[in-house]
Amino acid sequence: MTIKVLIADDQALVRSGFRMILEARDDLDVVGEAADGEEAIRLAARLRPDVILMDVRMPGLDGVAATARLTAAANPPKVIILTTYDLEEPLYAALRAGASGFLLKDARPAELVQAVRVVAGGEALLAPTATRRLLDRFLATEPTPAAPAGSLEELTEREREVLALLARGASNAEIATRLTVTEATVKTHVSAILRKLGVRDRVQAVVLAYDLGLVRARPSS
Repeated sequence: MTIKVLIADDQALVRSGFRMILEARDDLDVVGEAADGEEAIRLAARLRPDVILMDVRMPGLDGVAATARLTAAANPPKVIILTTYDLEEPLYAALRAGASGFLLKDARPAELVQAVRVVAGGEALLAPTATRRLLDRFLATEPTPAAPAGSLEELTEREREVLALLARGASNAEIATRLTVTEATVKTHVSAILRKLGVRDRVQAVVLAYDLGLVRARPSS
């Protein structure tokens, strides 16, 4: 199955570089390029990409605002935020807006390709240290948002275990090993967690796990 990718960045050279890297892989197809958030939204509606690589800083509608609008739609694409600098506030805002993770623009080609595949496969790009730091720093101090349709009380004990491991950045394979179950069983648990909590993806489930106290932020160093 080919993964359709849309690249949104205000620098043509960056877009061209990412296109070359991604289209060198047989399972990845760059279906379009956008120079700002508004264009990304228009192209996403027409091209229906699976994953959008979204620059966090663009003229007009920026990556955070564009991500919020995209993920609020029915059957939204997955969004990976791209940034030149490790700026915590806008990246945290992007996770809150519905992004599935972020990458620095100086990531190695193999890391970019793997990120697209991971997110397209339904996993969250939560493993990088910078992403974990964002969650640890901000989620402990942000006011809890309006309660979703579900709550932790609806989860089984095993589902809580799975959610806690997700919140610590574990992949399906790592969770399966830790709990001595199959990856298929983990996927079933994750699907049930998303449904019961009323959230759209794994990242939002992780955010909620912090908000509701299932996982505590690490102390600042």
